[in-house]
Amino acid sequence: RQYTSSQRVNNLHVEQLIEVNQQLVLAILSAQSDVEDQKNAQAEQHLYLEIREANELLVIAALSAQDLQIAAEQALEQQRNVLSIVAHELRNPLTPISMIAGRLVRVPREELPRMQLLIEGQVQQMSRLVEDLLDIARATTGKFRLNCQVVNMADIIRDAIEICTPVMLAHGLDFRSALLESRLAVNGDPVRLKQILDNLLGNAAKYTPTGGTVTLAISVEANLLGICIRDSGIGITPKALPFIFEPFVQDIHAVGFNGAGLGIGLTVVRELVEAHGGTVTCTSAGEGKGTEFMVKIPLLNH
Repeated sequence: RQYTSSQRVNNLHVEQLIEVNQQLVLAILSAQSDVEDQKNAQAEQHLYLEIREANELLVIAALSAQDLQIAAEQALEQQRNVLSIVAHELRNPLTPISMIAGRLVRVPREELPRMQLLIEGQVQQMSRLVEDLLDIARATTGKFRLNCQVVNMADIIRDAIEICTPVMLAHGLDFRSALLESRLAVNGDPVRLKQILDNLLGNAAKYTPTGGTVTLAISVEANLLGICIRDSGIGITPKALPFIFEPFVQDIHAVGFNGAGLGIGLTVVRELVEAHGGTVTCTSAGEGKGTEFMVKIPLLNH
């Protein structure tokens, strides 16, 4: 069969078009393959990242669970210790009360007033312990309430000095104090403010050996009243110092010293001071080097 030149051109064009089309199809398929490979690679990378993140979260969860278990065990151990200490502290005054009560029927009549005073002293000790425990409970539950009024802190400090001086003398301590004559007006609860000073001065007397010194100093800076109580007592170790205001925390070398108690007095002090808008800090150079407490309370119109 004979083909004209135009027919041969058309056939050539068709063949070229077919070849181009085949190449285009191959290119499209190749491109699709590359896209699929890229998508697969991205999917694999995304899956890898998700697995790694899941593993990290699993490790964190495991560590958190371990920390929670340790914290729960520590809390349980602390609870046991607290119950043991509370039972011991409540039993201490009960023992002499029981002994005295057993002797009441046999002692001469003239001895009864002295016996009564001894029992009252032990009951007051128990009452203070229970009240401190209640204060801790009130503070942790947000039920701490103050009966605030305008108070002259000079009077509060003077009363605290008068009450604590016989205690200091009984412990054989050199108690030094100085008062500012000016009026020191604060907005506060007079009973609670006195409790702050009683606790801090009582601590100083308790943890300072015979022959030591306790100093109470007053300062006024801007609108703040500073009350500094410093002693030359047994001090606080660096390990215990950051936790000294935490409930039921006692420095190990202070446990049992001179009738050391529950370790809640300073917690009560902190809660009371902060409830009055103030701050309390504690410093000590270490064991056997004394302790200093600084209370700062806002003054009114100073």
